[in-house]
Amino acid sequence: MEATPKNLSELTDQELLAEAKKQKSGAIINAVFIGFLVGIVFYSVLSNAYGLFTLLPLFLVYTLIKNSKYSTKEVEVLLKERGLR
Repeated sequence: MEATPKNLSELTDQELLAEAKKQKSGAIINAVFIGFLVGIVFYSVLSNAYGLFTLLPLFLVYTLIKNSKYSTKEVEVLLKERGLR
């Protein structure tokens, strides 16, 4: 396990392909979790239960979206530049 994340351009071809694979599986997991949290928010709005039960899932959705390690577009551009895809 690395102490500090590498710059994408410093990754080897194999590491870059592994990062692209991790992003795909991570995106599916995040989508399911975000859908679950949005369902909780939707239920709390329908049942008129505003408060922490509504705000906490919204905050978690925001952090999930913002905390991706690398941009998917950056990885795709590097894969195309190196001729890996």
